[in-house]
Amino acid sequence: MLEELRITGLGVIDDTTLRLTAGMNVITGETGAGKTMVVTGLGLLFGGRADAGRVRADPGRAVVEGRLRLGGKLAGEVTTRITDAGGEIDDDGSVLLSRTVTIEGRSRAHVGGRSMPVAMLSDLGERVLAVHGQSDQLRLLRPAEQRAALDRFAGPEHEKLLETYREAYGRWRAVVDDLADRRRNARARSQEADLLKLGLDEISRVDPQPGEDDDLRAEVQRLEHAEGLRIAAALAAQALAGGVEVTDEAPDATELLGTARRTLEAQAPVDPMLGELAARIEEAATLVADVSSELSAYLGSLDADPARLEQIYERRAALRALTRKYADDVEGVIVWAEQARTKLAALDSSDELLDELDKERQRLSAQVGELAARLTEARVEAAGRFSEAVSVELAGLAMPHAKVEVAVVPRVTGKDEPTAGDLPVGPDGADEVELRLLAHPGAPSLPLQKGASGGELSRVMLAIEVVFAGAGGPETLVFDEVDAGVGGTAAVEIGKRLARLSRTHQVLVVTHLPQVAAFADRHLVVAKDTGGAITTSGVRIVEETERARELSRMLAGLPDSDLGIAHAEELLAVAGREKRA
Repeated sequence: MLEELRITGLGVIDDTTLRLTAGMNVITGETGAGKTMVVTGLGLLFGGRADAGRVRADPGRAVVEGRLRLGGKLAGEVTTRITDAGGEIDDDGSVLLSRTVTIEGRSRAHVGGRSMPVAMLSDLGERVLAVHGQSDQLRLLRPAEQRAALDRFAGPEHEKLLETYREAYGRWRAVVDDLADRRRNARARSQEADLLKLGLDEISRVDPQPGEDDDLRAEVQRLEHAEGLRIAAALAAQALAGGVEVTDEAPDATELLGTARRTLEAQAPVDPMLGELAARIEEAATLVADVSSELSAYLGSLDADPARLEQIYERRAALRALTRKYADDVEGVIVWAEQARTKLAALDSSDELLDELDKERQRLSAQVGELAARLTEARVEAAGRFSEAVSVELAGLAMPHAKVEVAVVPRVTGKDEPTAGDLPVGPDGADEVELRLLAHPGAPSLPLQKGASGGELSRVMLAIEVVFAGAGGPETLVFDEVDAGVGGTAAVEIGKRLARLSRTHQVLVVTHLPQVAAFADRHLVVAKDTGGAITTSGVRIVEETERARELSRMLAGLPDSDLGIAHAEELLAVAGREKRA
């Protein structure tokens, strides 16, 4: 749950802190006081789009900070996600989140004391927070969103089936599109394949090897300078063998080093340091012997064969011919050949391959059709449960005779869109989903956007959200004026349902309705201060008498009216009894 939210420099809010509780938190205030900025701050904290236009000119940046206490079934998953990214969880099981937006539009995010991408906040937000506002209601009027909503309600097993279907659908569409492209562009593919074959034949005849051009360059260097290399190696060998002018009596370097070593070893009992020097001379003698042997081998390997030199010249010319056509170097030519072979296989339009692809298309088509049928069956079953649950909620929201139907109907395919067997399938199955409202018995079943008034639509959407919340999801639920257009008995029922949700979820409600605010476990008021040169807003907790005055203001616009306060106190007492019941 979200324990604390601090907002600085955002819209009319200069600097304020909201301390939240685990139950139902209600946020009220005059129109324009800044209630929207609280929801905007929540959106920023959990990765929402940054709007530099909402940043106050002084101090030139907006900062939203929150303390999130990790608990419930998602605690382990969220903790692992944060710690894997380098963030730290406090000893009390909470984590600090922060989002900064400058007036220039730059944005930074921190999680658990560590700088993170904003996408990390978005990921956390999807797991721990769900915001339901009037824009979300409008979103749910779209058929695609209604299908997605029904799929979420159907449960995790249904979502696994949907994921399996999407994978199979993706493979099927890839084969269908590939087969159609090969048939449609067979001539162009054949011409391109011929050009690739010519290039591959030329490269195959030369057969370049990785690093070959560097090896040949080094060999040419040795062959072209063989005489100079021979003289240098011979002189070095002679010097190690006893001097440049070698005589029978002249000792070689190894013998001289051996004499020095023996001389020092003879005096080592007198001074141990001479023994250490003798050991080092022995190492030098071994090294000199190795070098002398290698020089002899090197002299034996030197070859000034003109025929070999000519072969290398010809080989390098053949490699240069390839690098002029296909790449900058031999490695690039080899890569080009590998890519050409892959592309050549993709260009294959032979009858044999087309037959194989057609068989694969038929196999995948049957699989997609079978999965789509299972999806339809599952959606129809979930639609019945969903319709019943929402209709029950509507009965409690002063719409006792209304009923919501969930129509699962076959989707309509486009002109050139393929079908899996006889099923008009798409990326999400073979169905369209539409929420329809029967406002009263005998009324026609109409789509929500056509069959519901403004107040009815608000209540229907709230009933849907209550049903969704009861099916699981994030622990913290935010309702931003979803009760607009509702009053009277329906407003009281909305308050009851939000209070009921707060038994299993943390609930934050921004509302203008005193009937809803009366059910709060914590009541926060956003108040505007116009006393200075710049208008600012702050948030404070109200309790007891002060809370009754705020409800009186909401009821009649008269916070100091004795009659209004009495009415507010009565409303609080009724809400208290309902919550205890």
